[in-house]
Amino acid sequence: MTKSLVMILAGGEGKRLYPLTKERAKPAVPFGGRYRIIDFVLNNFINSGFFKIKVLTQFKSESLNNHISQAWHLSSKLGQYIDTVPAQMKRGRDWYKGTADAIYQNLNIIIDENPDYIFVFGGDHIYKMDVRQMLNFHNRKKADLTIAAIPKPIDEARSFGVIKTDNNRRVIDFEEKPENPAPLPKNPNKALVSMGNYIFNKKTIIEELQRDAKKETAHDFGKDIITGMFKKYKLYAYDFTKNTINGSVKYERQYWRDIGNINAYWQANMDLVSVSPLFDLYNSEWPLRTNYLTLPPAKFVFADRPKYRMGIATDSLVSEGCIISGGQINRSVLSPMVRINSYSYVTESILFDGVNVGRYAKIKRAIIDKYVKIPPGMEIGYDLKKDRKKFHVTKSGIVVIPKNMVLE
Repeated sequence: MTKSLVMILAGGEGKRLYPLTKERAKPAVPFGGRYRIIDFVLNNFINSGFFKIKVLTQFKSESLNNHISQAWHLSSKLGQYIDTVPAQMKRGRDWYKGTADAIYQNLNIIIDENPDYIFVFGGDHIYKMDVRQMLNFHNRKKADLTIAAIPKPIDEARSFGVIKTDNNRRVIDFEEKPENPAPLPKNPNKALVSMGNYIFNKKTIIEELQRDAKKETAHDFGKDIITGMFKKYKLYAYDFTKNTINGSVKYERQYWRDIGNINAYWQANMDLVSVSPLFDLYNSEWPLRTNYLTLPPAKFVFADRPKYRMGIATDSLVSEGCIISGGQINRSVLSPMVRINSYSYVTESILFDGVNVGRYAKIKRAIIDKYVKIPPGMEIGYDLKKDRKKFHVTKSGIVVIPKNMVLE
């Protein structure tokens, strides 16, 4: 029986998601109302039957540590665990200097566990993946390293590692964030990009990390490890679009979002609220676990149609503990304990835990972090010039209000 060890990279600062990452690591950012971003990769492994998981943390990790300790309990009697591993400086006085260095500084875990395979996955993407299928591909090809890959438009591919393969899916070239990505042979408008998810054989990853540690590099898997491996090892690209999930529809199988900035994060949340969502949270054959709060059900009150005082939600996700009290939300995502007061209107917005929207307030295309109180009558998202004087506003017009901000 083969042994596998999962190592989730969850130590990045997430600068492009600021101010959502002002007080938390990127994988700890709420998503879809009641989840955290880290939950999706963890669910992928648990649903695939892998139960030895190390989550490597670093920056602003308290919120992430608390979430994992509260939400993810496996059976230690069966040798199962999801452990958070902080940067411990075991190999020097440095923090993690890159993704490869994060694994290198924890080589003791690999040596102690002695697995046949090491999964190195990112902790900040939204997707569903049966990882067993990728491992089966890895074994069929007798690969030293397998990279999960997906086609992306050429313009987007510049932000990723771009892969070239032969007809057998063997990697014959790899370039990190190229200015001119190599197009797919049969589709010049797209390139094959790395998802940042890898399966290594134990001997291979130890050799490559020790080699990289002796050099002056960025100590990054894309920039330094893979670019130097494909000529001397057997590297293969696993086609993520062929991965199948029981109970899912065909178009959802190609869903993978790198929510590295505010606009991408907002759009990924909006993908959840359609009648036929691009990413489905309701597939009972692929459960999405998280921390379950002891809160009452969501409540919608007031049905005073003549005075337009009605609690209404359309095309929205409303979490437990929310009260829609005579206000209206449309195409919005509400985390637990949000209150929408009378005559207010919220559209295309994401509201985190405990947000309170005052009477007659109007909110459009906004992300409002925890425990913010919106004063009665305030308008957000309707006059971006005015909003930019007080809030963080993206070029596309998404208004972001940080946690606990006092508004007047």
